[in-house]
Amino acid sequence: MEQSGQDSWRRGRKWVAFVLAVTLILGKASGQIRYSISEEIKEGTAVGNIAKDLGIDPNILKARGFRIVSSSTESLFQVNQNDGILYVNRNIDREEICQRTNVCLINLKSVLENPLEIHYVAVEVLDVNDHSPSFPENNKRLEISESTLPGTRFQLHAALDPDGGANSIQQYKLSPNNNFRLEVKDRGKDGKVPVLQVQSPLDREASSSHKLLLTALDGGKPPKSGTMEILIDVLDVNDNAPVFTKDVYSAEINENSPTGTIVIRVNATDLDEGLNGEVSYSFGNVNSKVRELFDVDPSTGEITVKGQLDYEVDDSYEIDIQASDSGAVPFRTEKSVTVNIKDINDNAPVIDVTSLSDKISEDSRPGTTVALLSITDLDSGVNGKVISFVKGDAPFTLTPSIQDNMYAVVTKSLLDREKQSMYDVTVIAKDAGEPALTSEKTLRVVVSDVNDKSPEFSMSRYNFYVSENNPPGVSIFSVIASDRDEGDNALISYHILRDGREENKVTSFLNINSETGDIMALKSFDFETLKTFQFHVVASDSGTPSLSSNVTVNVFILDQNDNAPVILYPLSSNGSAEGVEEIPRNVNAGHLVTKVRAYDADIGYNGWLLFSLQEVTDHSLFALDRYTGQIRTLRSFTETDEAEHKLLVLVKDNGNVSLSATATVIVKVVEPKEAFAASDVKTSAKADEDDNVTFYLMITLGSVSVLFLISIIVLIAMQCSKSTDYTSKYLQETNYDGTLCHSIQYRSGDKRYMLVGPRMSIGSTIVPGSNANTLVMPDRRRTSIEVRL
Repeated sequence: MEQSGQDSWRRGRKWVAFVLAVTLILGKASGQIRYSISEEIKEGTAVGNIAKDLGIDPNILKARGFRIVSSSTESLFQVNQNDGILYVNRNIDREEICQRTNVCLINLKSVLENPLEIHYVAVEVLDVNDHSPSFPENNKRLEISESTLPGTRFQLHAALDPDGGANSIQQYKLSPNNNFRLEVKDRGKDGKVPVLQVQSPLDREASSSHKLLLTALDGGKPPKSGTMEILIDVLDVNDNAPVFTKDVYSAEINENSPTGTIVIRVNATDLDEGLNGEVSYSFGNVNSKVRELFDVDPSTGEITVKGQLDYEVDDSYEIDIQASDSGAVPFRTEKSVTVNIKDINDNAPVIDVTSLSDKISEDSRPGTTVALLSITDLDSGVNGKVISFVKGDAPFTLTPSIQDNMYAVVTKSLLDREKQSMYDVTVIAKDAGEPALTSEKTLRVVVSDVNDKSPEFSMSRYNFYVSENNPPGVSIFSVIASDRDEGDNALISYHILRDGREENKVTSFLNINSETGDIMALKSFDFETLKTFQFHVVASDSGTPSLSSNVTVNVFILDQNDNAPVILYPLSSNGSAEGVEEIPRNVNAGHLVTKVRAYDADIGYNGWLLFSLQEVTDHSLFALDRYTGQIRTLRSFTETDEAEHKLLVLVKDNGNVSLSATATVIVKVVEPKEAFAASDVKTSAKADEDDNVTFYLMITLGSVSVLFLISIIVLIAMQCSKSTDYTSKYLQETNYDGTLCHSIQYRSGDKRYMLVGPRMSIGSTIVPGSNANTLVMPDRRRTSIEVRL
């Protein structure tokens, strides 16, 4: 142990010599001698050779009275007049000489007489760990209720250590125990403060008191320590301490807040009743500056502003609040509250509307000014810088004006009233403060209409089907158009385009309601005269200038069964359907007696004719083909058969309400010779009769041919106008013989065809390119019905 002390002394002397050498060099460089020594070194220890360092001859020191002048009664240093060496005269305690200073300097004066010379010498005293930590009191008595909750903290008095730096107090230790633990708060420049915390529940019945030893250790090597005995009395009353409702309390408050402003309200609760549950609040271990700036309400726990807060002086404060109950032995709980001082940006931008157009035309060009705004901010610096813009995707933008703080709201794209007729334009102004303040101003902009939309019909082309024999003056169909403009620009009137061309003369029999678009026929249509026609309807709005559009209307006349069959043969000279046929008695069964021919101006089923015998003298003799109208014998004549037979033939069509006609055929049975002799006479009479029949056939065929040509022209015109939606085209067969009675259906490609013609026997063929009556049936994949003739 003694050997270890000697080694430490040698190392200390070497270190002091090194420090003295370095300090001496620095002192000379600065024009003053300066030495450094450690405190508590032994008396008589050499500090330095003043004579040598000052360049004075040691032989004259005594003669000239070389000495150290000190203001204290007992000098700390003494100089040897023989060699000029400065010695420690007595024990030096740095903490006694230099209190609360970082550098401890002792200034000395060295004096030489004859002649008088004064030299200044500075000696720096270096700190050594020569003080142990000490508590203000050796014993600390605490009274703690047995019901104190674990985690409750009790702040203890900090120990003091005059040494500084690393030699000051560095840590606290608590003697081992089962109920308490130690926490240390670092107060920065105020040092470390020990806090006693209850670790586990106390039980007075098990132990009515606790004795703890608190040790404070400094940072010396080896460290020095000081102790304080803590005596804790466990009370058997008021066993619930106040508990703060939050673990962390933190608040922000603007600088320059007026006195009385509430910063934050802390709240603690006590489960006890009566006085033991009444909680009062007070400051804990806080410095005087906090007490000058803040105040706490004992009843409510509200922390309020008491003094002038300045962000530039201090931006935050740590305030210890103590909550105590009113029990006989009060419980106290402490909570640290952090208060941050905030630099304020207290003026939001102001938006003033200088000028506003309540309406803007939809044909306005981009860049049209809608409103003028003045945007200002009373703050200065960054807090007064304003960024302004238009919110959302509205077709408007904000542009700066030549003048400061003036902005114009202008259109940035074309407007369309039909898409949106009104805009709520929100202008946002935001400053650059922290936090930023924002202002909004909403401007309502109404888009006025211009006549830029033409009327639009509900369909690109109208196809109407009208039955013939319609009542005149009654609406047969209507067209509808709409206009997306508003007001007069959307008020629509209708009229029929009449250009005076020959094919449009039919429009003279049509009339349209200019307001509703209802179209009326001024006369009845006849399918046999007119099968289809086309015209144009124009819809015009009431804008200026007026806009219009037209649509093509195709009208198809539907056939009705309004024509009765007409007997072509037999036909007597007086015009009645009656004829006489003579046949030899010796004809065989199946002999063609004659053929009844008839014609119906209707088409389709309305023109299909069926033949039947209404009256006959002998049903066993004659038969009538119901499709061809041929009358044939069923058997050979006998001697007993009568010589004259009357046949009444009924011809009717297949309309929903059938129409019919009758023809009378008188068959005379003659002997073969008589028949041959009478053949010449009959031929002559027959020739006249055939001439009449031929005349009627020519008239009929001519009429049908004209109708056919008109239909072809109409079809060509409709094809040229690119119309493919015709659903039916009924044209009359030019070689029609009045005996439509049979149909055959077949498919070719994507179309279905129906052959309509006379009844065909087995073995009959269809000649390609023939002029048979062919109807194309509707295909489900197409939207029109085609008629092929």
